[in-house]
Amino acid sequence: MFTGIVQTQATIFSVSDQASFRHIVVGTEPKFLKDLTIGASIAINGCCLTVVEFSDTQVHFDVIDETLRLTNLGKLKEGDKVNFERSLKVGDEIGGHGVSGHIHCSGKVTDVELSENNCAMWIQIPEKHSSYLFDKGFISVNGASLTIGQVKGNCFSLHLIPETLRITNLGECEAGSEVNIELDQQTITTVDTVERVLAKRQ
Repeated sequence: MFTGIVQTQATIFSVSDQASFRHIVVGTEPKFLKDLTIGASIAINGCCLTVVEFSDTQVHFDVIDETLRLTNLGKLKEGDKVNFERSLKVGDEIGGHGVSGHIHCSGKVTDVELSENNCAMWIQIPEKHSSYLFDKGFISVNGASLTIGQVKGNCFSLHLIPETLRITNLGECEAGSEVNIELDQQTITTVDTVERVLAKRQ
């Protein structure tokens, strides 16, 4: 379980493809790996991965084919910056919203408008997920807990403050960039329940 409050931008140290998975090594400052254990969960670009090996400054993950298919982790290369969040501990402050680290789909950035203190961004997701988009609703983009601005069909807008751009890799996005999308589970449950009830009444 995560909060969607990205802790830092980590750097891809190496990527190696194996028979049925990809081995990724991520480098970051020692303070972000304090008290880490094998088997712990870390969200990389919002995707929950299991720690298989680590040192003071690096952490290793094995990423299976299905995860590579659904996310942008398959496109990572050495030197890329990724959003990094350790799993939530009991008693931690929840500054964002509940995020599972299970990516629903990839989104495509269609437009980015930069101003002095704001970045406005539009993202398109597959049509089948559009019923879960609501103005001012929660959404996780590359692991960052964000509030939807506007919704137009299967596209939604975001307004990113300077701090979000500083701490995450969303500031590097441009038209055509692929981002990982996790929809809000409470919204999914509510929409699906209402649709089932209405379907039974017909």
